[in-house]
Amino acid sequence: MPLSTPEVEQTLAPLGEARMLPAEAYTSAEVLVWELVQLFAESWVCVGRAVGAESGAQQAVALGAMGAVLVRGDDGLQRAFANVCRHRGHELLELGANTLRPTIRCPYHGWTYALDGSLVHATGGDVREPEQCALGELPSTEWLGWAFVNASGAAEPFEHTIAGLDEILGPYEPARLVPIERRMYDVHANWKVLHENYQECLHCPRIHPELCVVSPPESGDNIEPGLAWVGGWLDLRENAETMSMSGARVGPIHPGLDERARRRVAYFAVLPNLLVSAHPDYVLTHRFQPIAPDVTRVECEWLVDPSVTEIADAVELWDITNRQDWAACESVQRGLASGAYRPGPILQREDAVHHFVGLIARAYLGRAGPGRSGDR
Repeated sequence: MPLSTPEVEQTLAPLGEARMLPAEAYTSAEVLVWELVQLFAESWVCVGRAVGAESGAQQAVALGAMGAVLVRGDDGLQRAFANVCRHRGHELLELGANTLRPTIRCPYHGWTYALDGSLVHATGGDVREPEQCALGELPSTEWLGWAFVNASGAAEPFEHTIAGLDEILGPYEPARLVPIERRMYDVHANWKVLHENYQECLHCPRIHPELCVVSPPESGDNIEPGLAWVGGWLDLRENAETMSMSGARVGPIHPGLDERARRRVAYFAVLPNLLVSAHPDYVLTHRFQPIAPDVTRVECEWLVDPSVTEIADAVELWDITNRQDWAACESVQRGLASGAYRPGPILQREDAVHHFVGLIARAYLGRAGPGRSGDR
């Protein structure tokens, strides 16, 4: 692990005594390479929404340094395959593309595979051992409408890593919702800086005036975190029904919510790369893809009841808030890279930040980490 052990150890001190990770954790290309293997390839990574429900639905997604193709089989199950043809290595489907076919077909030479990955046709002659040319399947799962893939195949069972969060987010029924809007941002900051920003609202009164009109930043609380998740709630102001520019709802209230949940917003991070902000009437997600130590690509997606056709009021609020956050994160990144930064203290109201950086620090030190049991 390419970081000084004493500098990382100080992050694990009790809240109020602990300090943030050293600057190199956010600026070093060597550290990012390590993270992409140890924290992304070794974990369950969210690759977006689950593939379509119809047999033969296929979607190409990014998975760290590699790509995967999500496929809905004849048996109704979603599978993930490395996006690599077993003939000459051509991508089976262009990244971001989706299609509906009864087979998986390479566009280069036409090698064709069944929806379970087995070889059906090899252009150019017979293959002596076709079972040796099946597509490389990767462990995958669906959770509340999102697809998760483990590139290494070595992660603990998904149910173990996410235990406890189903009960919190399940009543919002995100699998029933449909995407209505998507925004992409390239943020010039390390992926962990974005996570840390999400885990506290101390900054909200200073940079988010629009957000504070509908949600008091001092409200709510964090809850006991799980093995690979952390988060809590913020309340809505008395005159607000949801997080939107006007405070008015943009869709029907999720039917599974109790009265308390209808008056607050849930903010949870599923490590390493998914943020879920669940509102009374819609669900917002941010999905991170590290591009460089100081660049993170963010996909922001709004999910709504199928009856909803327009949510501009909510999109405007969050696009403004996103851009305010990105500017702050980019300023932090410049400070981290300046040479003047020394790890600052983690204070009492930054308990979720403390847990997040603690998970990262334990992974650096080889003491488990996000989604892996061990010393917590």
